[in-house]
Amino acid sequence: MHMKNIIIIALIVTVSFLSGFYMNDNGSHENRLKFISEKSRSLTSPKLVNGDGSYPMRPLEKERVVLKVIQSGVNKLSDFPSVEAGLESNLQLMERLADKACATGKKPDFLLFHEFPLTGYSSGTRTEKLTFTVQIPGKESTRLGKIAKACDTYLIFGTYATDPDWPNHILSINTVINRDGKIVKKFWKSRNIKRLYPDREITTTTIEAVRDRYREMYGIEEEFPVLQTEFGNLAVSTVQFDPFIFAAFAMRGTEIMLRTATLYDESDVIDMAYINNFYSAMSNIALPKNPKYEGGRSIIVGPKLEILAQDPTTDKEGIIEAEIPIAEFRRNRKIPNYALELVEPVFSQYKQEIPINHLDMPDDQLPATGAAMKKLFDRISRYMGKTLPE
Repeated sequence: MHMKNIIIIALIVTVSFLSGFYMNDNGSHENRLKFISEKSRSLTSPKLVNGDGSYPMRPLEKERVVLKVIQSGVNKLSDFPSVEAGLESNLQLMERLADKACATGKKPDFLLFHEFPLTGYSSGTRTEKLTFTVQIPGKESTRLGKIAKACDTYLIFGTYATDPDWPNHILSINTVINRDGKIVKKFWKSRNIKRLYPDREITTTTIEAVRDRYREMYGIEEEFPVLQTEFGNLAVSTVQFDPFIFAAFAMRGTEIMLRTATLYDESDVIDMAYINNFYSAMSNIALPKNPKYEGGRSIIVGPKLEILAQDPTTDKEGIIEAEIPIAEFRRNRKIPNYALELVEPVFSQYKQEIPINHLDMPDDQLPATGAAMKKLFDRISRYMGKTLPE
């Protein structure tokens, strides 16, 4: 290990110890947020972006790669006689659709499922939602790994998940299984959209919500990780309407941005691909037709505002595919040319409403419901009267 990395780790451990001491001494969640945020800013970051516009990559195995997106419905585990029965049913559906995708059309190099093909979308309290999760790795990912290996493809899917290292936290994880059937990357959701609903907030734990503890455990490189594969540089995200997130992934060398959703806006996918100069795809859930929500219409897009493939349905299962000329695309490519130096004076003074690390608290104190999460946000908001000291 390089001496620089050893020093960084030592600093992070020291900050972690001090932040725990501070919490015991003061007990204020708001002051703890301020304390650990100030300390984290003083740490020296490892190199995350090359100054010459280049980015790390693996040699390509072939000139063109095939991406297939699988659209399916969402079957909530709470609708089944037991969680085990629901997981088995949903897993069998994933296996059937993956087999079909591998047996028809061009052989896929990537198979992309949507956000919740295993668990469905759950409502209820934290305790209730924790019941409707899986662990990664687990028996479900092991079975999906067999599909990936048999098909000789990368298989990507989202899920509600729990992790023994994060007790009582509900995670939204996108898992990447490689051609050997092994898990090679787990992408945490970067952040949740906020102030979307008038009466509640999303309760899942994201990187932003526990940023400093996440950084201490996994390293700053894992905040915007890019998986270098023989088919191109891959990233996976469930974030929507958040251009800074996708710009960060692009700066880190993303060439193919895979996205998973429970409902989405088509323009968001197209525009992010265009602005950040990468290929992208969105796997969305299929929903029964209703006037309030429209599901489906999963999409694959290129970096020049082109739609390469799109499912025409909103309520049906489907598989779409497109070829990506990855070798030609990569030739002489640099990361995007952003106006970062120009906007830096404005960005440096901006304060986001909800501070990072807002769920860095004892696990038995995590908000139990979306309404409780909203109360937390209202209390720590920088925009609603009471603010954290600067």
